[in-house]
Amino acid sequence: MNSIKGILHYATEQGAKFVSLRFTDLPGSWHHLTFPIDQLTEDSFEDGFGFDASSLRGWAAINESDMLLIPDPSRYWIDPFAHEKTLCLFANVVDPITKEGYGLDPRSVALRAENYLRFTGIADVAYFGPEAEFFVFDEVTYFNEQNEAGYSINSEEGHWNSRRTGKENGVLNTGYHIRGKEGYVPTPPLDTLVNLRNAIALTLESVGIQVECHHHEVATAGQCEIDFRYSNLLHTADNLMLFKYIVKNTAAKFGKTATFMPKPIFGDNGSGMHCHQSLWKDGQPLFAGDDYAGLSDTAKFYIGGLLKHAPAIVAFAAPTTNSYKRLVPGFEAPVNLAYSARNRSAAIRIPMFSSSPKAKRIEFRPPDPSCNPYLAFSAMLLAGLDGIQNRIDPGDPLDKDIYDLPPEELANVPSLPGSLDEALKALENDHEFLLKGGVFTTQIIERWISYKREREVNQMRLRPHPFEFAMYYDV
Repeated sequence: MNSIKGILHYATEQGAKFVSLRFTDLPGSWHHLTFPIDQLTEDSFEDGFGFDASSLRGWAAINESDMLLIPDPSRYWIDPFAHEKTLCLFANVVDPITKEGYGLDPRSVALRAENYLRFTGIADVAYFGPEAEFFVFDEVTYFNEQNEAGYSINSEEGHWNSRRTGKENGVLNTGYHIRGKEGYVPTPPLDTLVNLRNAIALTLESVGIQVECHHHEVATAGQCEIDFRYSNLLHTADNLMLFKYIVKNTAAKFGKTATFMPKPIFGDNGSGMHCHQSLWKDGQPLFAGDDYAGLSDTAKFYIGGLLKHAPAIVAFAAPTTNSYKRLVPGFEAPVNLAYSARNRSAAIRIPMFSSSPKAKRIEFRPPDPSCNPYLAFSAMLLAGLDGIQNRIDPGDPLDKDIYDLPPEELANVPSLPGSLDEALKALENDHEFLLKGGVFTTQIIERWISYKREREVNQMRLRPHPFEFAMYYDV
């Protein structure tokens, strides 16, 4: 825990003129309020800053809109994109009457998840390491009117630009374009985004996020991955929010646009966010053992919980209608509810890069970076803990090539929901494990389901799709 006096001294030392308090709405977007720096005092960390929460997506009704933002002194940094020196702090949303974390504040859910973990006595820390993929485009347009709809994306890397003539953004066609599904770790000139990723990595380091590796990903047209070091659940969720902010703003400085939308390109790989997870207690790893792939019984039961509750988990971890254009059977998507040390089409993989017990972890592959990390990570942890508490057997591993399995054998492998609507139904039918320890509340689960159905699922249902004209106009 950082000293509050130390934070105020740092602000003075850096010449900060403003303080920006960062918080996350229910769907998972970052918001902030900015105050002159002299309004940040020692009392601010207890009294907070009042604000109106009624206009935020999925949050308070107009009759209970007054909320407090309480700065968290455990983390602070200078905004690398503000023209005036601005100190940034994460903030928790607190009910001004009860002085408790607001029931619909996602960060408060993550705090309660970590407290519940310690309460169980099973472990004292859950480490999470997400691999958030994203696309960088040169241009994007989209429109949805009553009489027309469509979108267009472009990237100089895209193979569709191989026939382009003339200059675009001052650049002639050089002929170096990435073929579909052949974008994994090429060197320049095919990989045009090395300098952008370097700039992102350096900016991440400047705000305390340790980068481990970056590279071009499989898809054409600017798919990237930048991996940063794992940490405990809350800290990693905070890091992911800051990571997305830095990726988007650095891309904008380069005259480009970045998106964490799971499936923006038809017929090529989508962007996932494989989540590495492990439990530790008293400084010792709990997932290392002598069983399959070097796992302990604790790890296997944790896997059992994740697999049992995966259909409900993905309502938080793959939470958009677009997510299920990535999670499609038969396209190397991790939709099969099984675990394996080798099979990347399984929902859970056990990385085998190191034999060290400290490196033993499981990788849950269905999530994507459109998720709210505070809710998604908490749901994964609670599912794993439920598996340990109830000694849920994950069954046999799936080490066979799933594409060579005969239909009768494949029918025995359960799979993820095929749509957001199906995932929401799974969450309705299976959420008792989320209520343990008061981590999630019935209120937040019901609000999540109703918001997603009304604002996303039903809105998609109401609209004709452009491809439907190609299929059905002449019926």
